[in-house]
Amino acid sequence: MDENWTEVKIEVPADRVDLAGDIANMVVPYGIYIEDYSHLEAEAMEIAHIDLIDEELLSKDRSKAVIHVYISPEANPAEAISFLEERYQAENISHEISCASCVKEDWINNWKKYFKPIPVGEKLLIRPIWEENFNANGRTVLDLEPGLAFGTGTHETTRLCLGLLEKYVTPDCDFLDMGCGSGILSVAALLLGAKSAVGVDIDPLAVKTAVENAKTNGVEDKFTGICGNLAEKVTGKFHVVAANIVADVVILLSQDAPRFLHKDSVYLISGIIDTREQDVLDALTGKFEVIERKEENGWVAMALKLMDT
Repeated sequence: MDENWTEVKIEVPADRVDLAGDIANMVVPYGIYIEDYSHLEAEAMEIAHIDLIDEELLSKDRSKAVIHVYISPEANPAEAISFLEERYQAENISHEISCASCVKEDWINNWKKYFKPIPVGEKLLIRPIWEENFNANGRTVLDLEPGLAFGTGTHETTRLCLGLLEKYVTPDCDFLDMGCGSGILSVAALLLGAKSAVGVDIDPLAVKTAVENAKTNGVEDKFTGICGNLAEKVTGKFHVVAANIVADVVILLSQDAPRFLHKDSVYLISGIIDTREQDVLDALTGKFEVIERKEENGWVAMALKLMDT
């Protein structure tokens, strides 16, 4: 393997490996490798029709599974690890994450040379703060230092959500981001004219990064970063609410979301891999109607409104 690639190893309980693997697959588009020995004997007999198994395999811990994720040089391992930590905590999946292949100082900086200003949707240009030479071509520029938090605008889930955001954010609306990461959605909403934005995340590093990004873009007076549990920390109603997370957390948050919405508010959800879309739609039945759907490379985002009751 090229020395600039980073191997991230995630140890999880074997009985949670399916969901943990789905979440890990969000951070890379090219697959993951899972070691799971919990059904070793049965699978050896079923697949290979043998009952002689190497002693080294038999000695493996059957209660644990290891997910291997390989991060390419142009990606940001710090962002991936932050994302995994946050999602596993939200799903109560115990986990240990370790890295190999190159020193941390290298992978914290290597990916930056590949992260260039990128146009998103019709109105925005995401500019990493270290890039000085760029042409906005009339777009609103969002200056971003993602640090170690999730949300650079390069991942499909964030791009899809930003594309919906620019359509539904109107002047003087109030915005809520459930799981704000780097703060990219909140800052974008404010640059697009929102009156206020609240970003909530269980990761204190993410909230700190979000506040810094709000300052960088001159919108800190309109942004509130909150670290903690959404249901306990947030009150009031918002005109636009976003959840760019994973399917299971979107399903969970969607139970709470109605109390943060006006009757005509828009609820944006993203981070949904297409194989889980129906699960999400089933959970929304009777509460929300889909008013717009976007898809890119197997990821789905939707704009929803509360159904009349």
